Amino acid sequence: MINARWLLIIFTLLLAGCASHPDTSTQAQAWLKPGVRVSLPTPRLNEKLDQQQLLTGTVDGKQQSLLVLLNANGQTLQLAGLSPLGIRLFKVLYDSSGIHTEQTINIAQLPPANQVLADIMLSYWPINRWQPLLPAGWKLVDQGAQRVLFDESGLAVTQIDYVTENGKRQPVAITQHVFHYHIAIKNVGDGE
Repeated sequence: MINARWLLIIFTLLLAGCASHPDTSTQAQAWLKPGVRVSLPTPRLNEKLDQQQLLTGTVDGKQQSLLVLLNANGQTLQLAGLSPLGIRLFKVLYDSSGIHTEQTINIAQLPPANQVLADIMLSYWPINRWQPLLPAGWKLVDQGAQRVLFDESGLAVTQIDYVTENGKRQPVAITQHVFHYHIAIKNVGDGE
């Protein structure tokens, strides 16, 4: 999942220099909580998604920001992360052959791209695409202006808060109760 510690590491190492990493492919799975993995839904989405978002992550009272360019064209999901100065930090492509990443900064502790995609997909992909993939007893439920992922014991694992803008529901915050981070999301572009 998107982890604010990851954001802190990116900005710390940004000053240390850049390194280029070859494109790698990973399985389309992510951790929901320690010991529990899930396969991600396919990258197909019925509607086009084109967003520019400022993500502000908070962990242990510390905040860091990251600009994210998100594009889902119906067949693929593309994600690029930029520093506040506009320097590209990473690029992720999720298509029918898996998750492919290109990392511009050498960050050993950067969480896998599938964890980043899981939060995004929990926010945007329909519940009926997620529910068959969740472990037994887990539920993803829309409750008004929130979407909550519950584990088999009924405890909230992830909560996503939404607002409605121009007739569309947009995520504005992700709270991950198990991994203990919060991400504020602000749309900054003319997303469609």
